[in-house]
Amino acid sequence: MGAHRHGGRASLSAVAGFACNQGFVFSLFYMGANRAFGDGVLSFERADLFGTLLFMMVSFALLRVASPKARGALLARPLLWCYAVLLVLGSVVPALSGGSNSAGLVVEAALVGLPAGLMLAAWGRALGGLPLARALPAVFVGSAVGATACFAVATVPVVGAALVLKLLPLGSAWALKGLSRPAGDGGDVLAPASGGAEPASDGSSCGERADGPAKGEPAPLSLRALLATSAEREQTARLSLKMAAGTVLFGLAAGFMETYGSDPGMASTPAFPATLLLFVLFCVAAMQLLATGGLDPEGAPSGVGPADASADGSAPSEPEGPLDGVYRLAVLVMMAGFLFVPVLGEFGVPGEAIVLAGYLGLSAVLESLFLVMARITGQDAALSFARGFTALFAGEVAGIALGNVIDVVSGTEQTPYVVVACAGLAALYACLFLFTERDFRALSVIAREADRFDDACALIASECGLSKREAEILPFALKGRTGERIAAEFFISKSTVDTHLRRIYGKCGVHGRQELIDLGERTERRLSGR
Repeated sequence: MGAHRHGGRASLSAVAGFACNQGFVFSLFYMGANRAFGDGVLSFERADLFGTLLFMMVSFALLRVASPKARGALLARPLLWCYAVLLVLGSVVPALSGGSNSAGLVVEAALVGLPAGLMLAAWGRALGGLPLARALPAVFVGSAVGATACFAVATVPVVGAALVLKLLPLGSAWALKGLSRPAGDGGDVLAPASGGAEPASDGSSCGERADGPAKGEPAPLSLRALLATSAEREQTARLSLKMAAGTVLFGLAAGFMETYGSDPGMASTPAFPATLLLFVLFCVAAMQLLATGGLDPEGAPSGVGPADASADGSAPSEPEGPLDGVYRLAVLVMMAGFLFVPVLGEFGVPGEAIVLAGYLGLSAVLESLFLVMARITGQDAALSFARGFTALFAGEVAGIALGNVIDVVSGTEQTPYVVVACAGLAALYACLFLFTERDFRALSVIAREADRFDDACALIASECGLSKREAEILPFALKGRTGERIAAEFFISKSTVDTHLRRIYGKCGVHGRQELIDLGERTERRLSGR
């Protein structure tokens, strides 16, 4: 009960804090003015967003090249408060500098982009420390709450309301405080777990550790290492590459649209209130799809293997994951917007608002997928966010640049439709040929099975009273790893492994490895049937 209450508080804190982060990002990206470098025909539109995204990518690169210890220092609690203060200061630079000179744009991009990227990675790590059944809903609920706050500010003319949005990073840092753990040096850091099972009663966990081991310590327990066959590992690597390529193209489509909606000096996204309303409705629909797609522990289990046949017994049903339906919905909304821009634009239908709503929905789906990939590969979820958002923002930056080039080269009234056509083709190609719905479903199913396996490990360890070391060895034993392989993973002798295995057999009431594996399979079926 105590663990359950703690998990509930962590989920609530994650939703509230992530809502603050998302609300600030939405207001920063889409509720300001379209500010440009240069004047006249050669002006570079959305230079503010372009620079911010570049500096966010710099912060992601810094995290990726940093050592695990340095990465932990960058994401430590005291620095998170510093990042929040910098974000608040950076968001008021336009008012202090007049918002039009190039120096002000560069300063704002640096003050906002660098800490925003680090805060986003910190939220990746924080959400990665939760089980997927809590982390994925937190992404959508938090995004919806942040969008609702922006919608209220945009539609209710209250003096000083926009200031509330500029202060949201402080709420984000405060919520991250509740998701941190004490560090050995007296500070606080976010635990670099990639999510999954609840800890066992003795405090151990069958989850993986994301960072590499220190000298003389056991090797990290990675679900990548526990995948049963080399074919499964190769499939995960192939799908990761396809996901990255598709993410770049989706970002490219969004970047094209950033140069379409307004001209320099105008509001960057004139129809943004409509976008926010559509996005909130999308998040509500996404939560319903998640509840019926395998994340709801009370829901009926979906098929997870080829043995599951259809109702008439004719053919096995294709397994479904908890996110593929949401992915389909996000792409559908985005593509509908592209159609509405040229067809119904003259009738007042804000097609660009629909496109942006679909893109925001797709971003939330991709954030969930980054958590899924961290879960599968066993890496730090902060790194998964850094890699994923680097691909997304690289595409968006390229789209903004190319959209400006098309605007300068063409210089006709048909330019907006050329930009929209390029954006639509990029999104369509990404969906149909790069990262398809089938690929998304495959990753989603792998993650759900990995999560269920991890939950089964934790449940067996808790119910059978396994020690911390026995709980660490249990997943390898359930996957049929030899004693020599387990000994190599933990830098211990094979005789020590054999001793631990005998104790595990005794505590679990089984007489050998096969009976232990059967127990694991029964536990997984019990969990899936709740």
